[in-house]
Amino acid sequence: MLVSIYNTDNKQAAFFLFFAAAFYNFLTLKKAHLVSRSEIKIRFSDTDALGIVWHGNFIKYFEDGREAFSAEHGLNYLAMYNEGFATPIVKSLCEHKKPLKYSDVAIIETEFVNNPAAKIHFRYKIFCKSDGALSATGETIQVFLDKNSNLFLNHPPYFESWKKKNGLLK
Repeated sequence: MLVSIYNTDNKQAAFFLFFAAAFYNFLTLKKAHLVSRSEIKIRFSDTDALGIVWHGNFIKYFEDGREAFSAEHGLNYLAMYNEGFATPIVKSLCEHKKPLKYSDVAIIETEFVNNPAAKIHFRYKIFCKSDGALSATGETIQVFLDKNSNLFLNHPPYFESWKKKNGLLK
């Protein structure tokens, strides 16, 4: 039977196998999907002369999202620091879609992107609460540095334990 599934003449079996594998991957990813949603109110000091949020503030909103994610999912930066690791951001990206204005309420959706490398990767979506419009998307990547500022290429013990606890690592 397995031979006939891989036979290109048996298109129904190949189609079934493709969708079965896709469905299995979907179920596996859903189980380890960690997302946090938080809200912030846009302050007057966040806006520029045009009355819209200054573009650089979105990076601060990403940090607000990381803080909310950490509180919700137990990824404690202070615990990592106390174990001798700093987690500097080595990549940040922000794509602006629609402006936010003073007094808007923004929803920050922060998603942890699981991967085997020793890094912390987040993706962000920022929405305007009043109309649900997507205002910005982005991502950040953080690496682990030891006490001597050397790049750590393995998961530090705290991070490995956190990933196992959340079903992200066997």
